[in-house]
Amino acid sequence: MSREEKYVNSVQVSKKAGKITTGIIIAVAAVIVAASSVAIVPAGHTGVVLTLGKVSNNSYQEGFHLKAPFFQQIEIMSNKIQVYETGATAVSKDLQSVSSNIAVNYKISSDQSAKIYQTIGREYESIILMPAVQESMKSVTAKYTAEELITERAIVGEEIKNTLENKVNDYGIIIEKFNIVNFDFSTEFNAAIEAKQVAEQNLIKTKTEQQQAIVIAEAEAKKKTIAAEAEAKATLTEANAQAEANNLINNSLTELIIKYEQISKWNGELPKVMSDAASLIDVGISDTPSAPAQ
Repeated sequence: MSREEKYVNSVQVSKKAGKITTGIIIAVAAVIVAASSVAIVPAGHTGVVLTLGKVSNNSYQEGFHLKAPFFQQIEIMSNKIQVYETGATAVSKDLQSVSSNIAVNYKISSDQSAKIYQTIGREYESIILMPAVQESMKSVTAKYTAEELITERAIVGEEIKNTLENKVNDYGIIIEKFNIVNFDFSTEFNAAIEAKQVAEQNLIKTKTEQQQAIVIAEAEAKKKTIAAEAEAKATLTEANAQAEANNLINNSLTELIIKYEQISKWNGELPKVMSDAASLIDVGISDTPSAPAQ
């Protein structure tokens, strides 16, 4: 092969390699452009659209979206519920030191995700939520005594939640739930509370025992009253029966019956009484035998 032919072949090879390289470059560029034109927003998130660094008023909801390549980028903001746990210190109405552990369930509004990203950024928890929680705890705790914080814990928690919502809602932060995990007081106050509870339990026990004694005494008195009433009723019944029997006897007695009873019980002897008076018992028998009939 001549020198000219070799030169021609090398030129043709170079052209083919150049075409292949160009094709590869174009394909890679096409892939890059295509990738830059696509945005996928995960479930429970919002896509904040930035055009040359400027936040757009329109945000992408979850799903597949197209965007201008290279000029636009998508910042993913989570709208899922998040948990913020922290400790807080405050002073009660009666000047007792109160330490508490709290848990806040919150999320950011999907409609205001772009505003949050633009005005606050991704550190909204530390910038907005944390100080609002501490301030709410202090302001509400100061309205209640230490004892009320214990006995009205649910009411206190609800008031703190409402106060916190008023502070963060304008920023697009939604409070889902507020929990007071526990209250902790000074050792002296805890001892005083325990002593009070013991005294109240003893008082309840004493009152219960007194009430039981009263019930027993009343039962015994009622029992005696019932027995006395029964006895009086029985006596009255017996007296009424006797009176009725006496009435029956009185009504049934006649002169003949009385004489019959006298005769049946007479022993045949007249009373030996020296007196002109009539016999004590008149049985209709004369002392002098009557003369035989002539």
